[in-house]
Amino acid sequence: MSDSASGCTDSRTALTEAEVEALVSGICFKTGPPRTLGVEVEWLVHELREPRLPVTPRRLEAAYAALRTVPLESALTVEPGGQLELSSPPAASLTECVGTVSADLAAVRAVLAEDGLRLVGLGHDPWHPPRRFLRERRYDALEACLDRGGPAGRRMMCTSASVQVCVDAGHEEPGPLGHVRRWWLAHHLGPVLVASFANSPVLGRRPTGWLSTRQLLWTQIGRGRAGAPPLDDDPRAAWARHALDAPVMCVRRDDGPWEVPEGLTFREWIRAGVPRPPTKEDLDYHLTTLFPPVRPRGHLELRMIDAQPGDDGWIVPLAVTAALFDDPAAAESAYRAVKPLAGRALALPAPHNPLWVEAARFGLADPELHEAAIACFLAALDALPRLGASAEVTQAVAAYLDRYVLKGRCPADDLLDRLRGPDRRAHGKDIRT
Repeated sequence: MSDSASGCTDSRTALTEAEVEALVSGICFKTGPPRTLGVEVEWLVHELREPRLPVTPRRLEAAYAALRTVPLESALTVEPGGQLELSSPPAASLTECVGTVSADLAAVRAVLAEDGLRLVGLGHDPWHPPRRFLRERRYDALEACLDRGGPAGRRMMCTSASVQVCVDAGHEEPGPLGHVRRWWLAHHLGPVLVASFANSPVLGRRPTGWLSTRQLLWTQIGRGRAGAPPLDDDPRAAWARHALDAPVMCVRRDDGPWEVPEGLTFREWIRAGVPRPPTKEDLDYHLTTLFPPVRPRGHLELRMIDAQPGDDGWIVPLAVTAALFDDPAAAESAYRAVKPLAGRALALPAPHNPLWVEAARFGLADPELHEAAIACFLAALDALPRLGASAEVTQAVAAYLDRYVLKGRCPADDLLDRLRGPDRRAHGKDIRT
């Protein structure tokens, strides 16, 4: 994201709380028939031959400079710790989305290989401690803000990676494709996706006891920054209240470091008007500093899936999620499958309630999550041909169902099996994906 603070001057019009509520509703929930799909794939970047060795910032800079000369359909960005992200343009179909990102990834991998580097699909780096690669005021402020809550924030910023699936917000009308139902489904399907695709069981070269350590880190960051609003209201109103009552990460300025207030909510900033009244540009920026598991950005951004192993592992969570949201029959099946789980999610908003915690810690060993995951994968498999998915994509989902979901496993289990294998001297190579 841009490090520019242009427009953050006293000449901008200050906002009222009512204006914020209206703006958030219009910005974050654009309703209509679901027509487009997107995916954001994040990757760790490791040494090609020996992933346990750290990649120097100088080598990353050179590799990313070379990548910026490569024509890509997807947007290429770099995360604070040097992770690489490709964000697809909105696609009219699953097939288009997969084709675009696959082609872009092939081009990226070829350039990185020339520099002795590779993309690695893991939800959290198992070897390297967090290290800032980007030195921008946004990330200086984010680091200072998150450091107040402990080390989880730096690990999230610098050593985690995910597959983020983006679906349209949905119809204004009720029904399987209505925006209220899709918002509810995203938060209750989320733990199923966490459990099915958990792929980050190792931190500091040791198992953490969690299959998705990445998801654990999000729970440690705090509800105001990384939590969802309650699901007992209209999504627009609930998210607007959440945005108003969430802590402000920073107050930007044209020159010098940005101020990082402690405990100041956006609502309190409006009421106090200091160090200056917030503007619409401040609101837009504030919304980018909130990291709930489901983030409304006009569309719904599902952020709970760990990065996946292999070159094409990201395609399965994309295909399953697309099918369960955009095919009416599959959406109804998914709703019925996860509805019995709702009682376990009432104590706290996601991801801090017991259902999300169990998913991150134990994966599909949880019987209810296992049952829901099987039902959701079967519904997705049934729907994929109706969405025009290729035989290769459908077969990949079927293979994943057989290899992992039916057996109550996830990629994290494979990593742990290799760590516990007889030849501990080869661990670094064994868990490379």
